[in-house]
Amino acid sequence: MENRSTGSVLAVREVSAGYDGAAVLSRVSFSAGRGEFVGLVGPNGAGKSTLLRTLAGLLPPVAGGRDGICLMGHALSAFSPKARARCLAFLPQAADTPFLYTVREIVLSGRYPYLSWWRQESQADREAAEAAMRRTGVDALADRPYAELSGGQKQRVRLAKVLAQDTPLLLLDEPATGLDLYYQEELFSFCRSLAEAGRTVLMVVHELPLAYRFCSRVLLLGGGQVIADGVPDGVLTEGHLTRAYEHPIYRAIVPQTGHAEFYATT
Repeated sequence: MENRSTGSVLAVREVSAGYDGAAVLSRVSFSAGRGEFVGLVGPNGAGKSTLLRTLAGLLPPVAGGRDGICLMGHALSAFSPKARARCLAFLPQAADTPFLYTVREIVLSGRYPYLSWWRQESQADREAAEAAMRRTGVDALADRPYAELSGGQKQRVRLAKVLAQDTPLLLLDEPATGLDLYYQEELFSFCRSLAEAGRTVLMVVHELPLAYRFCSRVLLLGGGQVIADGVPDGVLTEGHLTRAYEHPIYRAIVPQTGHAEFYATT
């Protein structure tokens, strides 16, 4: 595979993302390095999930194709599906499985990129799955049928599967959906700890206060483009947000905590 980047875990250059040849986002360029926790923020329909699916190799770019996305220094198009799955893990928006798999079986499926077609999971694979379940707090549910879990429990199981995949890059599409306030904060804190340990995390985020508190960097999308890219305090401003959401957005800092709250006028 030809090396096309300068050391970034993910490098995106002039990529347009969309469906059936129609761009939702145009000429997006950015890079993400080791240890970054990047929030993708913007209104509904801004193209956040579309961009993430394109970066995961599940959607072809509308423009900027073969050379536009580089993963670990190589063109994404040069990776086989299994090789790509060893470098990036993608958590899509919540989707139930019709089969009666247990939680342990769901999490163990994250190890499939490392298995040959004739080989069963090894002890190391099972230990990786157990560790991922412990980290997401679902180890006590290991033998429960996945279909019987609550929405929040299912989301944590799906995150455990992604962790068991053990990749340097994680692409998470609205992982806080279905979680109550406590688990939302726990999830963001956990993702920040993953980044501090050297993983690179890109997450589609709707919870602006949590993006402000926990992300090391934010990409704000709106109007078919990247409006701002940088640290949360500099990106999640009233001016940038009002432009992205096409409606007045106000930011207030809570004196007791230093955390930001965001408001839209009614």
